[in-house]
Amino acid sequence: MQYKVKLEIFEGPLDLLLYLIKKEELDIYDIPIAKITDQYLEYIEMMKLLDLDIAGEFIVMAATLMHVKSRMLLPPDEVPAEEMEEEDPRAELVKRLLEYKKFKEAADQLALKEAESNKIYSRKSSEKSVIKDDDSPFFEASIFDLLTTFSKVLKEVPKETFYKVVKEEFTVGEKIHDIFHMLVDQPRIYFSNLLRKAQNKLEVVVIFLAVLELIRLKEILIIQESSFSEIEIIRNPDTLKPAGALG
Repeated sequence: MQYKVKLEIFEGPLDLLLYLIKKEELDIYDIPIAKITDQYLEYIEMMKLLDLDIAGEFIVMAATLMHVKSRMLLPPDEVPAEEMEEEDPRAELVKRLLEYKKFKEAADQLALKEAESNKIYSRKSSEKSVIKDDDSPFFEASIFDLLTTFSKVLKEVPKETFYKVVKEEFTVGEKIHDIFHMLVDQPRIYFSNLLRKAQNKLEVVVIFLAVLELIRLKEILIIQESSFSEIEIIRNPDTLKPAGALG
């Protein structure tokens, strides 16, 4: 892949951890560190596969999680003497998550006041509600919601297609054009359906990058009825352009 997306919509590693904790309905005070580390690393691998511009702090957090995981897995008789009286290895991480969560919620409340005039409202979980053309409230999805759907669809691609030598017939620019014109003909499309139309792994990746680029250009919004529900793609009413505006 020669196409690299630099996103302003990227959130940080603590956002990803909070997302995983909420998605798996985990107790933030008693995080199953082995499980959360494995899932975190899976998302990092997806970002690398997509050649996204991952900030160094994501890698630092990965190293931190792996260190905590290794300490948690040590049998009691193998724990170094100087660490025997220390607090739970997860304690510092939990403290950081709780502080960040509190800060994020406070920031959301400030954003709520600023956005009221534009009919965009934040709710406590930091998601933003938008009003669709049929007056039904939906909530903006995050980059991690997109990655979750991407991973699910990618795993559905038959294994044999992974090893086929295929001619590179897809470009991000072409997929941007296709998606844009699909949205001219229909008010919304399901993200998972869009990915499932792909014939192989390469096309899934190119479609995903095209969606990210349209988000960056503020041409589309990605929305959900509720947390972790089906993602819909709609035109951004604030930047709505006539058909053919993207070429």
